[in-house]
Parts: sequence; C-alpha cells; structure tokens
Amino acid sequence: MNKFLIFTLLLCFLTDPILSIVQLSSISSSFPDTPARFTKGLNGSVICGDLWVAEPLDACSPLLDEVEDGGDESANIVLIMRGNCAFEEKIRNAQEAGFRAAIVYDDQLDHNLISMMGNPEGLWIYAVFVSNTAGETMRENARGVGGECCIISLVDETAWTVLVISFISVLAVICLLVSICFTVNQWRNCQETRTTAVDDKVVDMLPRITFGAVNLIDPIGETCIICLEDYKHGESLKVLPCRHVVFTGFHSSCVNSWLTKGATFCPVCKHDVRARMASSVK
Repeated sequence: MNKFLIFTLLLCFLTDPILSIVQLSSISSSFPDTPARFTKGLNGSVICGDLWVAEPLDACSPLLDEVEDGGDESANIVLIMRGNCAFEEKIRNAQEAGFRAAIVYDDQLDHNLISMMGNPEGLWIYAVFVSNTAGETMRENARGVGGECCIISLVDETAWTVLVISFISVLAVICLLVSICFTVNQWRNCQETRTTAVDDKVVDMLPRITFGAVNLIDPIGETCIICLEDYKHGESLKVLPCRHVVFTGFHSSCVNSWLTKGATFCPVCKHDVRARMASSVK
C-alpha cells in the first residue's frame, strides 16, 4: 500500500494533463500541449492570432522580427524550438518582441510533453509546449500575417489544480483508513493467536522428569524435538500427554515457549494438548 501511495503521488505531480490544445486554421489541425508553469494562464479562455516563426528559431537572443501588440483580439503568436538556452530566456525574448503568446516545440522526436519551468517575475504572455511533430508541422504552415493560430484552454487550470489536490487528499485519507484496518486486523489475529495458545496453568500441570534418572519406566530419547539439542544428565524435562512408540520428552523451557506462544499441539504427533489434558483431568 505504501508503494502504491508513493507511486500515485509521483504520477500526479510529474505527469501533466492535457489542459489545452493548439489549433492551426490553415490545415485544420489541432495539437495537444502543456502550459508553462511560470507564465500567464488562459484559465478556460482562448487566444488567437497570427503564427510567426521565431528568428532565430531557438529565441536564445533578441528576436529580429518585432510585431505590434494588437491586443487580445489580434494577438501575435511565435513558434520557438527548444534547446540552447533556458525556457525562461526564450519566453522573455518573445515578450520583448511584442508577442502575446509563445509555442515552444521539442527539438527531439518521441519525447513526452513537459511543463516548462522558470521565474514568472515580469512575464505576462502565455506559453505552451508541444511535440516535435506538432512544431515542425506548424513551422511548415506558419504564414505570419493571415495565418491564424489559436491556443484553446480546455479546462480552468486553477480548477484543475484544486481537483488534483482534492484527489490526493481523498487518496491519502483512503490509504490512512486502509492502514488502520490492516493494523486492527493484525491486532485481532494476534489476540486470536493468544487465545488459542495453551494456558500457563495447563502447561504447569505437565509432568516433569529428570533426564538420566534410573527409575524411569518408559524409554526416552536423547534429543529435544523442539530445539534439537541433546539432553544433559540431570536436566529437567516435561512430558506431553501423548502416546508414542518411544516415549518423548522436551526441555521444560522449550515446551513452555511452544505451548504458550500459539501452538496447541504436540510437535511430534500433532494431537491437541488441551483436549488430552481435559480428558486426563476427567
């Protein structure tokens, strides 16, 4: 259960849901993306505008083409390739050039979408990350003026964050309840084990013999079946009320531990000691 909890929490924090999509009007295609964690969020709204290709493509230096800020109704969006510098530097250069949004695409094939990290201070534009395939497709079809591109928010990101936190909280409560139930069940099992053990008084009633005594009527082995150690002359042994071909005794300490810690039967013949003792008392 602990491993499952850790894995679920890591999955929630490290895996980013698809909160928005990029839609390119010129080819009527949509691409999944993940919003940057350090820029402005759309929170359920849409931003549309002309799609430009950054020059230089990696946007690691000031962009050569500056655009006019047309407001929310006519925003300009820039396409940037990942690599060579930090995400924050790319987005700041895009903002300085007058763009209202930036789309950063992966420079490697078959990579998972990630959430870009950076310092949010002074940033007010929106930024998303898309795959290499999506980025190259948009790059081929970007037209600048007249090439409309939209970034569409599928859900309110704030509401999604609250949902994730709520899910984790509920999961933690469930795991806590399961742990409590498991602990209680273990305690009950221990209690049942203790109640099925032979009572100390019954164990004290078992007959004792001394190993090596000359007055023993029945023959006895030389090794304790429980600890597998040979008896020593004059050692005190206890005898269970069982009938064997060869009479068997046990070290007193061994049989005491055997019967009072859960076992109720003879380690040799498996007969219940309590039943034997009850019948012998009658």
